Amino acid sequence: MTGPDLDIRKLRYFVAVAEDLNFGRAARRLHIAQPVLSRQIRAFETELGVQLFIRSSRGTQLTAAGTQLLIDAKHLLDEIAAVQQRLRAATPTTTITVGVLPGIRATAAAAAFEAAGLNRRAVVRQVNLLEQVEVVRNGEVDVVYAREPFDHDGLATAALLSEPFDAVLPADDPLAAKPSVRLAELSTRLLLHDPTVLPEWTSLVAPEQRWAPPRNRVRSVEDKLEHVAAREGFVVLPRSTTAYYRRPDIRVVPIEDLGPSEVTLIWNALVDNPIRDEFIAAALACRDDTI
Repeated sequence: MTGPDLDIRKLRYFVAVAEDLNFGRAARRLHIAQPVLSRQIRAFETELGVQLFIRSSRGTQLTAAGTQLLIDAKHLLDEIAAVQQRLRAATPTTTITVGVLPGIRATAAAAAFEAAGLNRRAVVRQVNLLEQVEVVRNGEVDVVYAREPFDHDGLATAALLSEPFDAVLPADDPLAAKPSVRLAELSTRLLLHDPTVLPEWTSLVAPEQRWAPPRNRVRSVEDKLEHVAAREGFVVLPRSTTAYYRRPDIRVVPIEDLGPSEVTLIWNALVDNPIRDEFIAAALACRDDTI
């Protein structure tokens, strides 16, 4: 009777925790969320049928089995690395390009994708909302972590996650002091998104919403926040983006009656690319560590 196959990814997670004896520090090293790491370690213990760590209010300690596994795991991972390096030298590199919007992370997916095969590389670059679809259609990027709404024509998609929208207001706006706002309250302020560039946005906000005049250079999140800080209007951004960009001259207020921001993986439906499809599978598996 044979035991379960050893999950190398979980083994790497185990070594990181065993070396740090701290789940938070290990999670940061691995670029994954701490709850995800904790679940993976518990699943690993279940698969092996042994307890590897003693968790208490005083901290985390290795059991005798965990101490032995750490010794063996380091040797095993060194051997695996050596084998991979020898094979890598004999294998050409395959590269895919991944686009991400501000506030979205593809680090865990890229690492999982690269670890799953030899000489494969995921190049991650930031794109903005205006170009998220175009860079896929013109072949500049293989797959994009996009935000709805957008024109789906010619695209294949996979739903990834959803998160709330926030209003970003000047710090001295009266609405900035409220715990939350409604779309009708925001409609008296100028919305800095350009409805001619993103017409899908007109169906998301209040019908009476006032729109700021188009600005040729308001493309990046940083540009938008500069205009908000200058009291020219407000913007609506996803929660992960507002958490990433913090500054004292603006305030972030949750919007009560606006549906969530849907993050969707998009790629060219007319292009057959098995390696890209493997990255998509990795991205879906790592969805918990995307925002």
